[in-house]
Amino acid sequence: MSNDQIAVLIDGGFFLKRIQRLLPEDKIDSPEKIARCVRNLCFTHVMRLKGGSGRLWQQHMYRAFFYDANPYDGKAHHPVDNKSIDFAKSDVAHQRLALFQQLRKERKLALRLGKVNRDSDWTLSPRLTKTALKTRQQLAPLQALQALIQAAGADPINLTLSTAQAQQLQLAYNFWQSLQSGDVALGLRQKGVDMRIAIDIASLTLKKQVKTIVLVAGDSDFVPAAKLARREGIEFILDPLWQNVNDDLFEHIDALQSGLKRPGTNGQEAAGDATDPVALPI
Repeated sequence: MSNDQIAVLIDGGFFLKRIQRLLPEDKIDSPEKIARCVRNLCFTHVMRLKGGSGRLWQQHMYRAFFYDANPYDGKAHHPVDNKSIDFAKSDVAHQRLALFQQLRKERKLALRLGKVNRDSDWTLSPRLTKTALKTRQQLAPLQALQALIQAAGADPINLTLSTAQAQQLQLAYNFWQSLQSGDVALGLRQKGVDMRIAIDIASLTLKKQVKTIVLVAGDSDFVPAAKLARREGIEFILDPLWQNVNDDLFEHIDALQSGLKRPGTNGQEAAGDATDPVALPI
């Protein structure tokens, strides 16, 4: 017989990005506050599903699962800043490891960690790629240099440009000189996170450990696992933290609701959406 409990599965990378848009900075500026935010999200979902005073809300929780990846600990040379970076010593790595340590202390919370691999070298931000490709045309006047170099030998070279050509070269120069460290990124990719989410959904479902699964995620990678859960009689709820989802996803879930307050509102319920979270008991 199916267990009458709730499991909350949280895609940590998605969650940490979304709370930066949903909550004030002073509410998420420490591992303890982020852990409390996770706890409040779980509490809100349990209260909506079970009701009651909330004092014994964790009795309805099978477990919360937080999925993320250990920070990249390799080294690389930054092409813009022209300096070596030890990612293991970065602020991002220290903050993420501190958060993991705090989450390990939470009651009924399991940490599921994948890893980060370096798949490619530094790449230019997608928003700047089109502009970078335009510099090929802007640099066209320099094509005459090769012939001038061969003809001049060791003598000085005089390249004559029109005003328009000089302006095009200046634009190309300004673009490349304006690049900042954040305009390039190392090709890092999380490994094993989505797989762990899918395996846990299948395990919870086939072992009949829960009645309801709440998945906090923002993409459609979960659809095959969600279909399995629903075929086996599990209630499957998606929490996209107020991010828009494709209409065709609704046929693969039982409900759509968010466990954190909607940005830009006073907590009033929108049609088909979740209400503002209630206060978490101390």
